[in-house]
Amino acid sequence: MRLVFVIFIFLTSALSGCIGEDDISPEKRGIPGGLALACLQDSKFTKMELHFLYEENYDPRGMDLVKTRINEVCDKPNGIKIKAEMVDFTIDTSWTDDDVRDARWKHGGNAMGSSTLHWYFLFPKGTYSDDSVLGVAVDASTIAIFKDSVEEAEGFLGRPSAEDVERSVTVHEAGHLLGLVNLVYTSPIDHEDENHKGHSNNEDSVMYWAINSNDVGNFISGELPDEFDNADKSDLEGMASGELKTKNQLWT
Repeated sequence: MRLVFVIFIFLTSALSGCIGEDDISPEKRGIPGGLALACLQDSKFTKMELHFLYEENYDPRGMDLVKTRINEVCDKPNGIKIKAEMVDFTIDTSWTDDDVRDARWKHGGNAMGSSTLHWYFLFPKGTYSDDSVLGVAVDASTIAIFKDSVEEAEGFLGRPSAEDVERSVTVHEAGHLLGLVNLVYTSPIDHEDENHKGHSNNEDSVMYWAINSNDVGNFISGELPDEFDNADKSDLEGMASGELKTKNQLWT
């Protein structure tokens, strides 16, 4: 059990920030979790590409880890590839959900092209409109990680480190694209935090509600979780098998 320090913080619903609102547009963009089955199953998409789009000097530090975690739970017999590209997002101050969506669809392509599923991870300059939020999932294929805020989230005496925070937050947001926790299904396991919807109540899960807060160092000292726990994995297995009814899917 990791040592948890509750020093000070008041967080409202985790749906404000970490998980963006639905977007109405001509493209099929969906909600976080809307391409969960497309990842978990192989009947349509046999390959996957993880696109990391980042500003100069904002290189992602968790690409390989995210690939590993997705590969552990998703069925992609023809493999998962990483594609990294440096871009200029032009925005370097405050980002909204719409800003993130617009940047992703400007610089990226169709999430469901051919037999390859595409997910996008943006690493821009600046902060989210709620600067206590470190990352956000804004549609079915899009995540943004705010490294300026991540750097400030480093804990006392460097524990947890900014690098560890970034890795955990990136996997955390990927978990939201997978539909965790209860975003597009209802788990038979009681592991959703009642005060932070869409997040785990288990501090040993990467989906723990405090992972995405810039005060994470006040809650978890030392090693941060960067893996889905047994309850998370059970939910994903249930979705993949069809045992758990999964809603709001762009493809089934």
